Amino acid sequence: MSRVLTIALSEGRALLRNRTAVISAALFLLLSLMAILNAWDQFRYAQGLRQTYQSEANQTFDAQPDRHPHRMVHYGHFVFRPLNPMAAFDPGVDAFTGQMLYLEGHRQNSANFSDTRQNTSLVRFGQLTPAFCLQVLAPLLLIFLGFGVIARERENGTLVLCLTQGVTGPQMFWGKTLCLAVVAGLILLPALVSLAWLATQAMLGWGLTLAILTGYVLYLLIWTIGIVLVSRYARRGREALLGLIALWAFFCVFVPRIAPDLIAHARPLLTQMETDIRIHKELKAMGDSHNPDDPYFNAFRQKVLKSYGVSRVEDLPVNYKGLLALEGERMTSALFKAYADRNFGQQHAQTRLMDGVGLLAPVLAVQRVSMSGAGTDLSAYQAFLEQGEAYRFGLVQHLNQLQATALTYADDTNKARENRISHDHWTDYPDFVFRPPAMAERLERLSPALGVLALWCGVLLGLGQWSALRLERLMK
Repeated sequence: MSRVLTIALSEGRALLRNRTAVISAALFLLLSLMAILNAWDQFRYAQGLRQTYQSEANQTFDAQPDRHPHRMVHYGHFVFRPLNPMAAFDPGVDAFTGQMLYLEGHRQNSANFSDTRQNTSLVRFGQLTPAFCLQVLAPLLLIFLGFGVIARERENGTLVLCLTQGVTGPQMFWGKTLCLAVVAGLILLPALVSLAWLATQAMLGWGLTLAILTGYVLYLLIWTIGIVLVSRYARRGREALLGLIALWAFFCVFVPRIAPDLIAHARPLLTQMETDIRIHKELKAMGDSHNPDDPYFNAFRQKVLKSYGVSRVEDLPVNYKGLLALEGERMTSALFKAYADRNFGQQHAQTRLMDGVGLLAPVLAVQRVSMSGAGTDLSAYQAFLEQGEAYRFGLVQHLNQLQATALTYADDTNKARENRISHDHWTDYPDFVFRPPAMAERLERLSPALGVLALWCGVLLGLGQWSALRLERLMK
């Protein structure tokens, strides 16, 4: 063990004497610091805007004067998705999903105003965030620092000299690996501090923070062992560098860019226009509550009259138009929910395929761990849409219920009457509050990806030991 430490310290001193390595590491740490500060500033700006707009929307909705309840159904309401502070570390899919939902009767809208639609197209090619620095730039830095750890020794002839002086292959291999792992730890340090601080701001459970940190430790360890392995088999440092850059380009650039397109082709989603057309056709087939001759709603009227034991809607103890609105909203909401569930089911199928590709590319696995832990993945976005829809349905049905009970049918059908009810009915209605998915649920989602990273790490550790044992024999 002492020789492993000696080799690691010797390699560390060599790195410190290399000005290029020191400057590269310093630039990376500076870049990480800038990414953290920039991401936090963007988070505060975006969160401030959303809180302001949500407050204004709530005040505007509450300030509506006395109105007919159905007019309030069509007036609608706005809810904004609150931003998780952990989004400053890894924004995940937040830049591509909408931030605001317009809630109205008879339909379920999708979220609007995503960052990619409001900013330049550069947002689509990745933002400078702490997660991006660790996932894409940190492996590149490790490659430049470590490509020659063994190849350079072989090229200079010092590898044979060390082995003939009693240094074993495993001592040489793991000593070099330990040095590069310490460098990886230093690279991880700024992100670790920012992650811990963001976790306190988000009141995030430490279990999730540790899971994210474990994911990045395993990811950088994979690259560390992989770099030493490639360097061990390369005859020259230049060959090792070219091979490692090719691996980095394949795993960190090519696969993350091409995999989503292939998966989208294999499991295509309906476009928004196709979905709207299909929903419109099914809505027409279901019936029209505003049409007095509609077969379905005629049957519904007979059912209501029978249940109350009367023969005319005018004799009902409640407003029949309110009952119609309640039934119509129930039917349309069920249809929109079915399409939304189908859409999310397809998107989750795509995500599972991406998880499968993660077996071949660790960067996809660490992205999964990072986004799920930070609460910026597809499931967190789905939770916002589902909670927004539940709030919309409750609000609309509350107003429809008011129409059924607070207004009489005779007054509601008389255009000469002012059928307004007090605004207290919607002023007192509770505001929308988004509840993020529970920690246990998020840990369950990221666990498979964490397992993939551990598997990669275990395989490379085995390969490293096998390769290290053969190092002495090959030198003879």
